[in-house]
Amino acid sequence: MLSGRRLDLLDPSPFDIEIEDIAHGLARVARWNGQTIGEHAFSVAQHSLVVEEIAAHIRPGLEPKWRLAALLHDASEYVIGDMISPFKSALGAGYKDFEARLEAAIHVRFQLPPKTPKTIKTLIKKADRACAFYEATQLAGFTRRESLQIFGAPPAGYDLVIEPLPAAVAQQRYLDRYRVLAEAVGILPGADAWHTE
Repeated sequence: MLSGRRLDLLDPSPFDIEIEDIAHGLARVARWNGQTIGEHAFSVAQHSLVVEEIAAHIRPGLEPKWRLAALLHDASEYVIGDMISPFKSALGAGYKDFEARLEAAIHVRFQLPPKTPKTIKTLIKKADRACAFYEATQLAGFTRRESLQIFGAPPAGYDLVIEPLPAAVAQQRYLDRYRVLAEAVGILPGADAWHTE
């Protein structure tokens, strides 16, 4: 990783995971494999920011730790990229196990439960699908009807106009949001117990 950390992909350690590496990677991973309109790709980092926002819209008063879980819901993609669900299914259980181990290590690193509670996972998935609805209709050439059939209707009272950000801007916004949430859950940014320097 650019931080100098060496991450063992088969046995990832929370000690080798840094938010700066996650933000850097996610800001450079394109949703829809880059098959979107506009000067910039819509990054997984920007997508994650929107998902966190939608989750909080769906469930007002959502605890900061679960908002952090929403922000980090695709964090494993900083290493493995963004694969479409049918391809993940085709790769089978081995891929899912690998992804689950990496996700658990990321969660432990940021003081979240290794496995997200089912109710929170369902909420994040709902927010994820809502974001995908907007992405599909505004960036990926889907009609509203197609998007409704595939992703369902977005939550009432929420609207979004997507403007894909340059990678450096998406990276900084992701880091800024992480710091706000990390402070709210009691992780001291840049000085938490995981750093050994």
